[in-house]
Amino acid sequence: MQFGIWLRSLALKPAEPAHVLAFQLTCAPAEKVMYPRRLLSPITLGNLELKNRVLMAPLTRLRASQPGDVPNELNACYFAQRAGAGLIASEGTQISKQGQGHVETPGIYTDEQQAGWAKVVREVHSAGGRIALQLWHVGRVSHHLVQGGNRLPVAPSAIRAEETKVFVRSASGELERVQADMPRALEAAELPGIVQQYADAATRAKLAGFDMVEIHAANGYLLHQFMSTNTNHRSDAYGGDVENRLRLVVEVIQAVVGVYGEDRVGIRISPHFSKFDMKDTDAETWSLHLARHLTRIGLAYLHVAEPDWGGGESLTDAFRNALRAAYSGKIIASGQYAAESAEARIASGLADAVAFGRSFWQILT
Repeated sequence: MQFGIWLRSLALKPAEPAHVLAFQLTCAPAEKVMYPRRLLSPITLGNLELKNRVLMAPLTRLRASQPGDVPNELNACYFAQRAGAGLIASEGTQISKQGQGHVETPGIYTDEQQAGWAKVVREVHSAGGRIALQLWHVGRVSHHLVQGGNRLPVAPSAIRAEETKVFVRSASGELERVQADMPRALEAAELPGIVQQYADAATRAKLAGFDMVEIHAANGYLLHQFMSTNTNHRSDAYGGDVENRLRLVVEVIQAVVGVYGEDRVGIRISPHFSKFDMKDTDAETWSLHLARHLTRIGLAYLHVAEPDWGGGESLTDAFRNALRAAYSGKIIASGQYAAESAEARIASGLADAVAFGRSFWQILT
């Protein structure tokens, strides 16, 4: 009988330091599955050679040390354990205090945060892995208790994300989920400062040793808000038609490429994402326009978070084909994939790799 090792649980041993993790492994009969030949084959993203096409998707965790939202030994252990992936995309990492949406998520804008991430990178590299830092500004998906100083979150327009909860610490110190605040609209004069935040964060990521950076332009956060029709009601050069709505995103990409080079920068988008009160009527249009900009710039990869992971409809093959035609780089798919469906997506030529936000050990062993 064929047997496989299955990961059953991941738990902290209460008698040991918090960063010491223990796996409970059992042997159980394994289902007979196809060998994922394409998933396990090497791939080049930009100028970075990866050992396989199984990528780890970014997953938000509230584990940063306080005060200061500093990555710690638990973060380092967590990512090093997953170094079997061809590339790890870190959890979303705020590029400034203004860019933070939940308490206790890690940042990349102070010396202490940079040093904490450097330890994470060393552990991942020691385990034979590669890791990209995801650069994150949440925009309106935040609260004044997270922003500090009673400051409101910022957004392209003063439109609240209804039915959207964020994590805060109450006056008693308890972790609570509360409705995101009404944001204030960013002034045009503030936007060069936003671009600079991304550039500064990329500089710190490079000093910390990250192999790549991924610009988070998905899932209803700031850059997605600028691209979307229901969150961007601006009448200046950053609102209105599709090219104007893409303007800030392209400026951010160019600034980050100026730090890392186009061969080490990717971007994540999520066309038809509908959580956080996103109701975009033009998602495929701006996605294709952006893809053509990425081809012109030569960006290493385009990471597409598909709407089906959150209960939405699947992307159509017509859109996937149009995206492939518009973008000449590597496309990473992420959604409700298992080994067989991921292998089929790569075989179709509509994706080059697949990112998983759930256990991928069975694929690698």
